[in-house]
Amino acid sequence: MSDAAVVLQPEIEPVRRESVRTVVVGYGMAGRQFHSYLVERAPGLTLHGVVVRDPEKRARLAADRPQARTYDTIGDACADPDVDLVVLATPNSTHADLAVTALRAGKHVVTDKVMALSLEECDRMLAAACDNRRLLAVFQNRRFDGDFLTVKQLIESGEIGEPRYAEMAWQGFGAWGGWRGKAEMGGGRFYDLGAHLFDQALALFPESVEHVYCRMHHDYAERDIESEALAVVAFEGGRTAVCDLSGMAAISKPRFLVHGTKATFQKFGLDPQEEAMKAGDIDAAVEAEANYGRLKGPDVDRVVPTLPGRWRGYYEQVARALLGGAPPPVTHAEMRRVMAVLDAALVSARTGESVRPGV
Repeated sequence: MSDAAVVLQPEIEPVRRESVRTVVVGYGMAGRQFHSYLVERAPGLTLHGVVVRDPEKRARLAADRPQARTYDTIGDACADPDVDLVVLATPNSTHADLAVTALRAGKHVVTDKVMALSLEECDRMLAAACDNRRLLAVFQNRRFDGDFLTVKQLIESGEIGEPRYAEMAWQGFGAWGGWRGKAEMGGGRFYDLGAHLFDQALALFPESVEHVYCRMHHDYAERDIESEALAVVAFEGGRTAVCDLSGMAAISKPRFLVHGTKATFQKFGLDPQEEAMKAGDIDAAVEAEANYGRLKGPDVDRVVPTLPGRWRGYYEQVARALLGGAPPPVTHAEMRRVMAVLDAALVSARTGESVRPGV
C-alpha cells in the first residue's frame, strides 16, 4: 500500500442526527473514567451504550450509567443501526482488528492510544476508514494538556525564540500490572505513554524525521515489558526531540524542557485533569502554582502560569467533525507519522542502530 493511499484523508460521511450515538467498548479504567465520562460531557455526543461482559463491570455500569445499553460483543454493537460511533477502550493489541471490524460495519471509530502495535496495523486501519468514508481518530487527549498548550503558546508568541530542542519525560517507579504489564498485549510505558510524547514532539516539530535512536532496558524480573525507554528523534534542519519513559524513576525529570534561541522553558508535574476527572469533576482541575514552569534567558526570567487544559476539547472536536464537517482531532497523516516513529524506535532498540522512518 502506498503512502499516498494511507494518508489520504477521506471525505467522512456525516452523522445525520442531532447527536452522535456512541458506544464505548470496555469498561475498565479507561472506558469508565475516561471515555464514558468525556463522551457524556461533549455537546453533540450521546453515550448510547457500552460493550461489557464481565458481571461485576456490568453491575457497576448499571449503577454508574443506568441509561446506557449493554452489549456482549462489538459485533452486537456494530449490528445496532442506532450506533454511530464506536470508542475502543480495550487492550492495545486489540485495537487494529476491532477498529477494522467497526469501520467495515459502517461505524466511526475513536481508538485509545496507542492506536496499533505496528505501522502495518495502522495502515490497515486507515485503509478501512478510507474505504468506508468513516472517521478514524486516536485518543490524543494530551494535546489538550495545559502544559503542552503553554509550550505551544510560548513558541507561537516568539518568547522562546526558535525551538531547537525539546525533551519530554513521563516517569514513575515500578512495573504495571494487568494487561499493561504484558508485552504481547501492547503493555508498557513505551506504547501507552510514548504514544502521547511522540505525538507532542511531532506536533511541535513538523519537519521530516531524519532518524530515530532508541535505548530500552528490561529490568523487571516478573514482567516482560521495558523498564526504561529513551528515544532521540532527529529532524531535518537540526532540531532534536527526546522522549524519556521510565518505570524506574523515583525522582522524575521535568515533564517539559524546551531550548529555544531566546530562552529555555522548564516545567515539572503532570496535568491535573486526570486526577480531577477520577474524583468526579474534571472542571475542578487546577494546576498547583508550585508546578508552574519557568522561562529563562538573557532577557527574561519569569514564572509562567500554566494555561488551563481542556480534555473535553477532544470529543467536542469529534462531534464537530461528525455533525458539521469540521476537521478531525487527529489526521491520518499525523497518526501514521507517530506510528512510523514508534516502529523505528523499536527497530533501533533491537539493533542498536539509528533508523530512518521516512516521515
